[in-house]
Amino acid sequence: MAFFQDPPRLPNQYDDDALLREYVQRRLPPDLMKSLEPTFRELGELGGGALWEAQQADRRNEPVHTPYDAWGNRVDAIELTAVWKEARRLTAQHGLVAVAYERKNHEHSRVHQFVLNYLVQGSLDVYACPLAMTDGAARTLLDLENHKLVERALPRLTSRDAKAMWTSGQWMTERTGGSDVGLSETVARRDEDGRYRLYGSKFFTSAATSEMALTLGRPDGNGPGGKGLALFYVEVRQPDGSYNNIRVNRLKDKLGTRKLPTAELDLEGALATPVAELANGVRNITSMLNVTRTWNAIAAVWGARRAVALARDYAGRRSQFGGRLIELPLHVDTMAGVEAEFEGMFHLAFRAIELLGRREAGVATEAELALLRVLTPLAKLTTGKQVLDVVSEAIECFGGQGYMEDTGIAGVLRDAHVLPLWEGTTNVLSLDTLRAFAKGGTAEGLGAEVARLARNATFVELRPLVAEMEKAAAHAIAWLREAAGDRARAEAGARRLALTLGRTLELGLLIDHAAWCMQHGKPPRALAAARRFARHGVDLVGDLDASDARALAEARPAADA
Repeated sequence: MAFFQDPPRLPNQYDDDALLREYVQRRLPPDLMKSLEPTFRELGELGGGALWEAQQADRRNEPVHTPYDAWGNRVDAIELTAVWKEARRLTAQHGLVAVAYERKNHEHSRVHQFVLNYLVQGSLDVYACPLAMTDGAARTLLDLENHKLVERALPRLTSRDAKAMWTSGQWMTERTGGSDVGLSETVARRDEDGRYRLYGSKFFTSAATSEMALTLGRPDGNGPGGKGLALFYVEVRQPDGSYNNIRVNRLKDKLGTRKLPTAELDLEGALATPVAELANGVRNITSMLNVTRTWNAIAAVWGARRAVALARDYAGRRSQFGGRLIELPLHVDTMAGVEAEFEGMFHLAFRAIELLGRREAGVATEAELALLRVLTPLAKLTTGKQVLDVVSEAIECFGGQGYMEDTGIAGVLRDAHVLPLWEGTTNVLSLDTLRAFAKGGTAEGLGAEVARLARNATFVELRPLVAEMEKAAAHAIAWLREAAGDRARAEAGARRLALTLGRTLELGLLIDHAAWCMQHGKPPRALAAARRFARHGVDLVGDLDASDARALAEARPAADA
């Protein structure tokens, strides 16, 4: 009888995730944990069951842009996929944005919010993108204390009614540059009624179907660069439902995140409202970037988790060379390395989430605030690089079937490729790390975190790992101080510095979790994860020869003699 391989399945994504269950048991107060666990389990069942099945059934569908109707009228209609329509309903029902702003759980509200998203977003076709920007827009309006816009937009951005709920875009990137937004060509001009209107083009506008956006424009007469830009609030449509003098040129043809309608837009006099002062727009949008970068980090974690969950289940179903994959020593060793990296990512992202929640609740210490300033870019850049390695390795565990689109596995890798890019590339975030350390207290905040993690690790088995963490952190800070007076040296080594700090913190958080697990008689997985992660290497700091780097970067074929 012919053989047919049993495909991988996803069990309940809460019950099946030992690390997540340990984490929420550890971080949430017992009464809160008891009250939230039924919802976690419900979403875990959806994420591994009905939503996953719907995602696979809808695999071939993508958003469609229709510029004109049958009679030649410009309509720029964008039809979304079935999964995205269901995602909107789930977002409202479960408060995937709202929970953070209802603040029923005080400093734990952010952990609550992101656990909910972690459980379902892997099956929602990157619907997290508009939610990240929605969350960031809400936070920005609150931080900048624009009471009129808060009153107008916040109830809609945080609504639990799917029909009333808004999502937000974040329109920054132009043809002139994505990272260097100071090159923006969008101009803001007053009309005859004294209102601002925006003129220009936005080259990447993710979630083009959102009801509003925060965007940058340069008021007439302002100087160049980021300081000359202002932050504006734009509602995408006018009261009659027509576009607010916005034209959709096309949807982007992307490697991944193809369910996400990313568009090129022309602003042809779009009515806009200044959110704050008529300058310093890049500085004023920082709150949004901090939130969206946090979403980027946790998105890397749930992407890695999805790949690991599929690979682990498949390893128990696939037999080769006389045994199931999960019984073969080399496969076990490979999966162990993937799991250790995933667990490091998980802890780093959720540490950033914890600190964000503490800051918003007004209970963060000065050291924690300083740590959050550097942890946000570190978490984003470190997890963004790790997710590609984790997902790629997990896909290889399927052999040829991992390469097939109709298994639903290859798409996980394609979607993950956006994460090192969105909200700042690794290099851009590395430079942000340098800027964070240039502000007073950042090194002290990092040092306090390393000391806290070391202090909690009282078991003798953990001491060699603690020593490695402390050594890597000390080396990184020493190098940073040495390079501080040499801009070229500091910038050339910024990526190695940032990844060292990110991995050092991941190791420390793995050690901390292992100590808790050992204290509470948990299985030895957490200690094994810390040990394996340390074996992969943490300290990447060091100067490389600049002339060698230039020779390689500028390599060209030699001229004929």
